[in-house]
Amino acid sequence: MLAIERRQKIVEIIQTDRKVHVSNLSQLFDVTEETIRRDLEKLENDNMLTRTYGGAVLNQHTNEDLSFPARKSINSDLKQKIALKAALLINNGSTIMMDTSTTCLELLPILQDKMNITIITNSIKIPHDFSNSDFNIISTGGTLRAFSLALVGSVAHNTFQNYYVDMTIMSCKALSLDKGIMESNEPESELKKSMVKQAEKVILLADHTKFNKTAFVKLFDFSYIDYVITDCEPAANWMDLFKEHNIQVIF
Repeated sequence: MLAIERRQKIVEIIQTDRKVHVSNLSQLFDVTEETIRRDLEKLENDNMLTRTYGGAVLNQHTNEDLSFPARKSINSDLKQKIALKAALLINNGSTIMMDTSTTCLELLPILQDKMNITIITNSIKIPHDFSNSDFNIISTGGTLRAFSLALVGSVAHNTFQNYYVDMTIMSCKALSLDKGIMESNEPESELKKSMVKQAEKVILLADHTKFNKTAFVKLFDFSYIDYVITDCEPAANWMDLFKEHNIQVIF
């Protein structure tokens, strides 16, 4: 197993168990404890966890904002599963607004067999990675937020407001029954609020680890959402809420 794969598995474990122990991880992955300590140090530098004596605990700060590489390494298998389901909602000729989420990046390769797809995005990764594709890509422009590879600010905001599209596809940091849909940083949150107003349908991509969490910024209430695509069936109280707001759940 490569080091990056091992660290991804560690992140998945700590998201479930909220803490990990060096000795247990050493036995699980059949590597030395020193190797695990280096893994935990790297993950701490990426703001994914906080090291403790003998292990580490999950970061739970509501304003925790992970870098793009850090986000990309988390739950990649779940993101691929969600992306495959989201692709079924997209037809030839669709116009789409997309955020900078790593789940959207998982979706785009699947769409390359579709024709005349237009994507409007504040991501700098999408135009770069798909510059040789047949997608019609419109970049919002704006101020670079290098940490997340996102364009933000008034220029990006005004660009989104100039268009009306078939669908907006986005992810979020957290979903709370009481507080709604939430994000970890304000600049990108303001853009997402614009994006949902400029679309016929809004599709939220969120794996199960984002449910029953809170984050720093409230994006909007569930009434703005038409579809939630996730990796497994949500609990009954969530299904009741989605039914109340006429949200179609795909899992």
